[in-house]
Amino acid sequence: MNIQDIIKPENLVYKKPTLLNDTTMHYCPGCSHGVVHKLVAEVLEEMGYADKTIGIAPVGCAVFAYRYIDIDWQEAAHGRAPALATAIKRLMPEKLVFTYQGDGDLAAIGTAETIHAANRGENIAIIFINNGIYGMTGGQMAPTTLPGMKTATSPQGRTVEMNGYPLKIGNLLAQLDGTCYVTRQAVHKPANVRKTKAAIKKAFQNSLDGKGTSIVEVVSTCNSGWKLSPAKSNEWMEENMFPMYPLGDLKNE
Repeated sequence: MNIQDIIKPENLVYKKPTLLNDTTMHYCPGCSHGVVHKLVAEVLEEMGYADKTIGIAPVGCAVFAYRYIDIDWQEAAHGRAPALATAIKRLMPEKLVFTYQGDGDLAAIGTAETIHAANRGENIAIIFINNGIYGMTGGQMAPTTLPGMKTATSPQGRTVEMNGYPLKIGNLLAQLDGTCYVTRQAVHKPANVRKTKAAIKKAFQNSLDGKGTSIVEVVSTCNSGWKLSPAKSNEWMEENMFPMYPLGDLKNE
């Protein structure tokens, strides 16, 4: 068998999404961002909406999404992505508008923008990467950091007495009348990758159908911030992150 036989269409199992640019991946090995980027590109390609989509990039590791996915992008100030997405969607309601944000951006400095956009039921989709830490700036404690979790700014571990409880913002957003779909997924195993892809597609379709705000939270790893190998990070996530942030739909109307 020669290579031409192997790459025949009927033998093709996987190919790189055409919307992914040929950019050298800058994310740390084992980071969940690259997988989610691929899923966003696949979904937009399958929906045929690449030229009708506007993504909003935030501040933090997720900001470089615009380097990898070949669609129109607008960069927002730190935490303000939902506000910018609101303006774009209202001005161009025919567009598919989504934000791609980390937990420091969405659940810390951007808490107000996130909550109020969702409460208004803006017809946008929000992809929320939750790794429980500030990844880009040195591994500081985030609102989503777990009790006892060591970070650059909580070297002895987060304490509830000093720092309060982790913010389960997905649960909070699910209580708002303006949200139509809030789900929490992961991408550490093939089955979970498929579920996350389906969730992203549903969120995007909700936006196009004018159903309100959709949030896809992806519980993720930050092996550099956690000081663990990629494999150990996945194990730590399953043992520690999932009990605090259990996977599944929080709201599905």
